Amino acid sequence: MKLLFIGDVVGAPGRAMLQEYLPLLKSRFQPDIVVVNGENAAGGRGITAEIARQFFEWGVHCITMGNHTWDNKAIFDFIDDEPRLLRPANYPPGTPGRGYAVVAAGGRELAVVNLMGRTFLPPLDCPFRTAQTLVDELRTRTPLILVDMHAEATSEKQAMAWFLDGKVSAVVGTHTHVQTADERILPGGTAYISDVGMTGPYDAILGMEREMVIKKFLTGLPVRFSVDEKGRKQLNAVFLELDDETGKARTIRRIRVDDDHLWSG
Repeated sequence: MKLLFIGDVVGAPGRAMLQEYLPLLKSRFQPDIVVVNGENAAGGRGITAEIARQFFEWGVHCITMGNHTWDNKAIFDFIDDEPRLLRPANYPPGTPGRGYAVVAAGGRELAVVNLMGRTFLPPLDCPFRTAQTLVDELRTRTPLILVDMHAEATSEKQAMAWFLDGKVSAVVGTHTHVQTADERILPGGTAYISDVGMTGPYDAILGMEREMVIKKFLTGLPVRFSVDEKGRKQLNAVFLELDDETGKARTIRRIRVDDDHLWSG
């Protein structure tokens, strides 16, 4: 199976990059399944039903989320009715939505699991114990399992990858919006990268207008950040090839698209 995972889509610039480049990425890499992190898709804060619908129309099979899942309150009106839209699985019982999905393609099934870390983020149920329970269950159905580990701390992401090595196909990190250069395949066959990066503004600070972020650092005062709508844009992703029988990763490749780079990584 060939899989394309696209990093956090931030606001209108990120959506524009996804719409423009997803057809080119699909033509170049021929993925069977496309997964996108969409937790910043609506103005940097959450997602709407209309944006989710657009993503699916453009060829996305599954959308993962993170700590901004509930920022756009409209999500409560549709998350229970859209099985392709995930929120972190380690939210406590009774939380709307679901934390995993099984996506079919070409007679094969890929399980997508969404988790959120607890270091420097709001406390949730243990992502490691949640992962263990879910993965044990999902492996009875398919060996092809992708985990989006939405977390701040690199150590927590690495720990999850080693914890699940040999049990899942890939653990890909999201949340920090900066693509890391540490992609690898662990000894048990699990592909890993600390952060896939973001899709959206390029000449910005994590997708937000530079001036407001700098002002906050200079003054320590509360500042409302806004997505940078003016400058250049970027798209960050990873391409994975997985063994259909064992679920082990064969390839993980970074992808970066901007004014200076095309298919780099």
